[in-house]
Amino acid sequence: MKRRSVLQSGAVVLLLGLNELARGASIVAVRVWPAPEYSRVTIESDTALSVKHSFITNPPRLAVDIEGIDLNPALRELVGQVQANDPNIAGIRVGQNAPGIVRLVVDLKRAASPQVFTLNPVAAYQHRLVFDLYPAQEADPLEALIAERMSEPTPAPLPPDPLEELIAKQSAKPGAAPAPAIVAIAPPAGKPSASGQNDNKNEPAAPQRTDRLIIIALDPGHGGEDPGAIGPGGTREKDVVLKVAHLLRERINATTVNGSPMRAFLTRDADFFVPLQVRVQKAQRVQADLFVSIHADAFLTPAARGASVFALSQSGASSSAARWMANKENKADLVGGLNVQAKDVQVQKALIDMSTTAQINDSLKLGSAVLGEVGRVGKLHKANVEQAGFAVLKAPDIPSVLIETAFISNPEEEAKLKSDAYQEQLADAILRGIRGYFAKNPPLARNRSV
Repeated sequence: MKRRSVLQSGAVVLLLGLNELARGASIVAVRVWPAPEYSRVTIESDTALSVKHSFITNPPRLAVDIEGIDLNPALRELVGQVQANDPNIAGIRVGQNAPGIVRLVVDLKRAASPQVFTLNPVAAYQHRLVFDLYPAQEADPLEALIAERMSEPTPAPLPPDPLEELIAKQSAKPGAAPAPAIVAIAPPAGKPSASGQNDNKNEPAAPQRTDRLIIIALDPGHGGEDPGAIGPGGTREKDVVLKVAHLLRERINATTVNGSPMRAFLTRDADFFVPLQVRVQKAQRVQADLFVSIHADAFLTPAARGASVFALSQSGASSSAARWMANKENKADLVGGLNVQAKDVQVQKALIDMSTTAQINDSLKLGSAVLGEVGRVGKLHKANVEQAGFAVLKAPDIPSVLIETAFISNPEEEAKLKSDAYQEQLADAILRGIRGYFAKNPPLARNRSV
């Protein structure tokens, strides 16, 4: 056989091998991620899957035909992964629809707007086929926050003051001298000059009371398909930061600023993926006064340690480490699984890519207040607020910071991050920082009064 014939035969064999590989794709893993905002089904395979899908409205269900594979135990696992409390998925049915075609039907509990898309290999993942099942009617998060506040019971009246009762009795006696007036003592004001101006120009004005709901958007990093950094002991960043966010929410919800109640809003309240731009959009929808993104740092060596606080920069990173960190965090969408073909992705990007100098200045003030308090409970990696182009900090109208609570890649700090006591300390410190910021920068008046 001539050399040319051998090469041609080899090419035919190679092509046949590729076709056979595509037809015999192996399912690596299947996962279901339930959440009130949307539920996700992921099918991971060693080669890209070819699919056709249709949505039936009554009853609501998504039908997907996966071509080139036969029914196998891995796909059957999807049936048992649906939880009874999944707010969107009622169940999953799977069967061999035709030779080489598996039909998968996702039965839904309510009307939905499904998205079906594929993701190329990235990080530890191979090819992924994703079904995102969004409810057709999206809930209003701001309305939910206000309703929660209004449903709280009215505080019980304070017990009577014995001193006031005694004074009232004395005043009621015949011939008794009138009771002395009880007045609130105000801070001393500067004496007016002859021109009528206040001479105490350097004395800060007393913070004005704002009778409204003050909303803090808490953003636990990563989630769902994106575990974030993983410590040497297997601790996942997404789990630790969600716990800290829950602790911080409890504290914020029990706090007032100048008599106005505070409420925390979480960009994710469970283990599911939220794109970076959507995190910002969520904070804007609830008209958040502050945005606090919570993370756990990681580096190539275990020696790095300490907490850091970051704000946005429009003119480059404040250090090479800050630039590296921003680039790493900004890749979260690739791992988590962003549907880049969704129509609103570019619109969202345009809306949030307009950060202002005023927002950055306020973010630096907030970051400084938080950094000082976090430094009281643990070591700091840098003693000043750093800046870089973090995508999640680009809300043009909300002071925003990103807190790297510690280096999860450091064994000692990983152990601290897993500790309930340290998580409590972190939540306390972040709250003190937020209160310290508002003490010097009272929240502006808004029209969402309660």
